Amino acid sequence: MAGRILNLQRQAAELGRLRTGWSVPTDKGRNRPVKSETWIVSSHDRTRVQAAADLWGGTVERWSPQGNNPDQWRVITEAQSIEALFPPGDPLSQYNEKWGGGGCERRCDGITEKLSKKPCICLDRHGENWYLLGPTQVCRATSRISVILPDLPGIGVWRAETHGFYAANEWPGVVDMVVSGTGGRGVIPVGMRIEQRQRLAEGKTKKFPVVVVEVRATVRQALTGTIPGSELSPLPPAHLAIEPTGRDYAAEARKAPTADAAVAVYREAEAAGDMTDTLKAELIAIGKEKRAAEKAKAAVRKAPDVKVENAANAADEEPIDAEIVDDDDPEGVWFEIVTEAGERGWNSEHLAGQFAARHGGLSPDSADAPRLRAFLSELRETAA
Repeated sequence: MAGRILNLQRQAAELGRLRTGWSVPTDKGRNRPVKSETWIVSSHDRTRVQAAADLWGGTVERWSPQGNNPDQWRVITEAQSIEALFPPGDPLSQYNEKWGGGGCERRCDGITEKLSKKPCICLDRHGENWYLLGPTQVCRATSRISVILPDLPGIGVWRAETHGFYAANEWPGVVDMVVSGTGGRGVIPVGMRIEQRQRLAEGKTKKFPVVVVEVRATVRQALTGTIPGSELSPLPPAHLAIEPTGRDYAAEARKAPTADAAVAVYREAEAAGDMTDTLKAELIAIGKEKRAAEKAKAAVRKAPDVKVENAANAADEEPIDAEIVDDDDPEGVWFEIVTEAGERGWNSEHLAGQFAARHGGLSPDSADAPRLRAFLSELRETAA
């Protein structure tokens, strides 16, 4: 096998979409959404859509999404449920998003708006009940899941997208359980079903469709990675599996000349999706050791009469007060916070949420060193 660019994500091509509705123009020049009780399959390739029609019923027709070009092909099938496969890796992506005529205006993970790098804009402007407002004012929960349709032609994935509240809450529970059990390796048989539900709100009964994802397994099988049918497609070869980049982050952190450089290695591991609990603990320990050593050296500089052997022992003692460090940079303080949080068993998402909750939605990435230092003091006080 020829070489590969090792730090690129290996992503399957998107062959088409699985839809639960379409839109029709109104007299006012706007589009009115129409909900479908059966799956709609669309693609630029007619042969794929025709195969879906042969399998699930319906008539293939030329179609332009939202009236835009180029034309595609679609079929409104007769199937409320279809069989599919989860591809290797994590098939689910979720954000709160707001779209306009110029494209995506906001993409938020609930804490940080990714495009502007600011705290959640909807929460900041409209308060905790922002989600009750309309889509022209605030973001909508957007969930996208990629699946393989093994009986249709082409090698790649099909994307289903929903803005529903229930799917946004239910899909992660299913996907995370499977990914946890399988390690994101291999393919998993699932069912994709459009389920009609209703609820009583303000004295009125409202009916709505929900896309339900059902893993063809028991909970025990999902958690242990022994799902029947997954053997139909064996685990992918090592060069195709979605695996860490192969970097030895721990070795890089040990060779880092400063604690700040070790912090940078830690963040690179997180950004690449290579962080594991074991690696996290190791990087935190390395960073803590480097930070303590730097403080010990600073103490020696401020007190020349201190013996060198005492300074060496200082690395094994409690961290010296921060006032000894001349440059209290945000990166360094944040690494101390991560260390403190790691000892409590907090993950990065929980830690960022705790910080934002105590600082009016402010993201740690946007905070200055004094504010981070105050937060660190709070953590240490509560732990005492």
